[in-house]
Amino acid sequence: MRAAQVRFFGGLALMALLPALVIPGAAQAQEPVSYPPAYSLFGVEHIYQDWNNCGPATLSMALTYYTDATIDQHIAANWLKPNYEDKNVSPWQMAAYVNTQLGGNLRAIVRQGGDLNLLKTLIANNFPVLIEEGYNPPELNQGWMGHYLMMSGYDDAAGQFITQDSYEGPNLPYSYDHINEFWRNFNRLYLVVYPVEREAELMALLGSDADERQNWVNALEEARAEAVANPQDPFAWFNMGTSFVGLEMYGEAAVAFDQARNVGEGLPWRMMWYQFGPFEAYMATGRYQDVIDLARANLDDGGGQYVEETYYYAGLARAALGETERAISNLDGAISFNPNFTPAREAKAELQGS
Repeated sequence: MRAAQVRFFGGLALMALLPALVIPGAAQAQEPVSYPPAYSLFGVEHIYQDWNNCGPATLSMALTYYTDATIDQHIAANWLKPNYEDKNVSPWQMAAYVNTQLGGNLRAIVRQGGDLNLLKTLIANNFPVLIEEGYNPPELNQGWMGHYLMMSGYDDAAGQFITQDSYEGPNLPYSYDHINEFWRNFNRLYLVVYPVEREAELMALLGSDADERQNWVNALEEARAEAVANPQDPFAWFNMGTSFVGLEMYGEAAVAFDQARNVGEGLPWRMMWYQFGPFEAYMATGRYQDVIDLARANLDDGGGQYVEETYYYAGLARAALGETERAISNLDGAISFNPNFTPAREAKAELQGS
């Protein structure tokens, strides 16, 4: 990625800046929950995605678990991404769709820093769970991109998960090693869809991760351990930055993101289509030109112009620099691209004093 201002630290020196955290009063880790050696969810209908519709299609598959009715992926897509060219639907948007648009008893939560045992525990307790992962099949020759998977089963003897893949097909097996490798590209993020009457049961299974702030701490410590083990791992540093943003520790986040962008082989060029922590951290630390440069890189890379966050963060940075007219123009671009992207509407209303 390109930026006007980059701060780079040696790995060991940077570790001293990123101390381990403990959140007083947060739930403590529980004993591991046992699960059978193999399990599959029944009643999930596979849905092949339409163009750029991985998120809505995968979420719709999770919803089929709770109904016998056919679920049309375009109903979710019409709210999540009114522009069919939209390259990204964020997990918070999918959770918001379930929590605010369905009008029934289903709810969704998003958490970070999961592990394979947690995925198996959730599946074995009949909770559909979605993960976001890196995706780079060589036969497509398209390079790294983001992708959602619905986890519908597992088999310890075979060492694999059974997934509903909106692009590849139904009941697709992926090895535990494959999931572990590519899931961490997105801070091991997971989304659980559940009936509201089972909320207490779900939270008990999550243990300390039920507390959202403690979950960010847990994810941070996981990423820190990986960065200590391999200081040249850009995903470990990026995941630390993501978790620091979740904890509103923006100075530390900016340092971690700088490191992620400069160690090892660097980050995939599509990274900022899907994850926006660097924008948040640089905005909060006054690095407005860096935000603009990241947005411009998205616009120039052949696909990031189809991501509403590109225009949103550029608008925030322009506003912070006093360029109100250009800021409103950028925010209008985000709103025009996705009228349901409420952060852009709220930012524009604040600028206009309404």
